[in-house]
Amino acid sequence: MTIKTNVIGTLNMLGLAKRVGARILLTSTSEVYGDPLVHPQPESYWGNVNPIGVRSCYDEGKRVAETLMFDYHRQHGIEIRIARIFNTYGPRMNIDDGRVVSNFIAQALRGEALTVQKPGTQTRSFCYVSDMVDGLMRLMEGDQTGPINIGNPGEFTMVELAETVKELIKPDIEIKMVENTPDDPRQRKPDISKAKEVLGWEPKVKLREGLPLMEEDFRLRLGVSKK
Repeated sequence: MTIKTNVIGTLNMLGLAKRVGARILLTSTSEVYGDPLVHPQPESYWGNVNPIGVRSCYDEGKRVAETLMFDYHRQHGIEIRIARIFNTYGPRMNIDDGRVVSNFIAQALRGEALTVQKPGTQTRSFCYVSDMVDGLMRLMEGDQTGPINIGNPGEFTMVELAETVKELIKPDIEIKMVENTPDDPRQRKPDISKAKEVLGWEPKVKLREGLPLMEEDFRLRLGVSKK
């Protein structure tokens, strides 16, 4: 279903944009870079993606979606915008969506061990939702087609993230190492030079400022009061 949504869904939306003359924004992903051999990742990097792995439906689905966007742009003159979104977090996320920040905060609030996938040294960069929305709006309102990386270049290992959540929410909780999923990228960090230059955008909210805002929202929804 993931690849069908990315391919057929993008085709359907491009058909609609063509019919009504609309500008269309594709929220692509840092996953187009796969398990990168270049660090940090600039938009010019073509990526290192396994086409037949368990995660390929997402990586390749988004890569095809970008291809379709540019095909329609070149062939039909559709106004397109492509954002390559890196890890994003904030209030109102699905509590059990399986994303690492949601997992850690929910686990800490429930008093469960924080499960870090091995080896724990893999890195991610976390952008707070308000910064992300600002970047997307600037891209949509500007004259650049993209693709443009939108993300926070602050880079953290999964162990560092777990330690930060532990310290902020429940200092006595355990951190437990578990087996990893196949094709998990070892590192993720956006090169946001292009976003700075053409959008005048860079993130403002640091991880230590954003996590408590997400914690507050999760506490309300889980019914866990602060001791």
